[in-house]
Amino acid sequence: MTRARASGLICGPIHWLPTLLTLVALLLLLLLALVLQPLLHRRLLTGRRDRLRHQIEAERGSRVILLVHREERMSLFGVPLLRYIDMEDAEAVIRAVHQTDPKTPIDLILHTPGGLVLASLQIARALARHPGPVRALVPYYAMSGGTLLALAADEIVMSPHAVLGPLDPVIDEVPAASILRAVAQKESKDVDDSTLILADQADMAIRQLRESLSELLLVRLGKEQADKVAMALTEGRWTHDYPIVPEQMAALGLKVSTGMPERVLDMMALYPQPMRGMAGVEYARREDRPPVDVSKPKPG
Repeated sequence: MTRARASGLICGPIHWLPTLLTLVALLLLLLLALVLQPLLHRRLLTGRRDRLRHQIEAERGSRVILLVHREERMSLFGVPLLRYIDMEDAEAVIRAVHQTDPKTPIDLILHTPGGLVLASLQIARALARHPGPVRALVPYYAMSGGTLLALAADEIVMSPHAVLGPLDPVIDEVPAASILRAVAQKESKDVDDSTLILADQADMAIRQLRESLSELLLVRLGKEQADKVAMALTEGRWTHDYPIVPEQMAALGLKVSTGMPERVLDMMALYPQPMRGMAGVEYARREDRPPVDVSKPKPG
């Protein structure tokens, strides 16, 4: 009897072993699916973007370059990462411009909060030197360095609700123009050396960016108008996040239109913002809305 019970104690766990192995295999498959799902989703989105970009290029007879910056999240921890124009972007865009046939127009789709002045200036100069027509398309916004890229184009195409932004430099997270105005209100003996050095840096940053912008606009606008536009956008007339609408850009003498191609807006839908749980905006898409029976009179 004792020997039989002992045998049962030994064989009991072995009886459940296949079930346990099956559960472990299912858990591993589930974990693998969770890991691969974002990769497959990104691959699908990339394929759809490529097909739509080729369609836009075929319709407009141009080379389409996209510079789109969304907030991204680390895949493992979900930490938000803010994207901006950096040197890697500068190298990629300059390479794309260099590989474009000199006679082929370039359509640069911009959606960015801005970024490094050096990177933005390098891209802007490469665009300005392209022999063929260059069009900047702004579906929603292109602030700061993004505005600089738009100004390097021969034509700016904006949605009626899209905005650009001022080009005032920022020193230590403070607008350069504000630093100069603050120092100007005091006597030099009342300002410490570090603030005076900061003001000197601010003056150089504004002057350098203003001269670079005038140089970009000189051929298209002439000396007087180019200097006027450069002054308006760099003197600190507006806050750094002030939205400049198409009408204001046109009033500065720039070639601005609001005929945004529908396919460019469709392209932006393929650059979704990272999910944050429940969406804050919901609506029925055009293709999802039920047809309206126009034969019935409206109530009232």
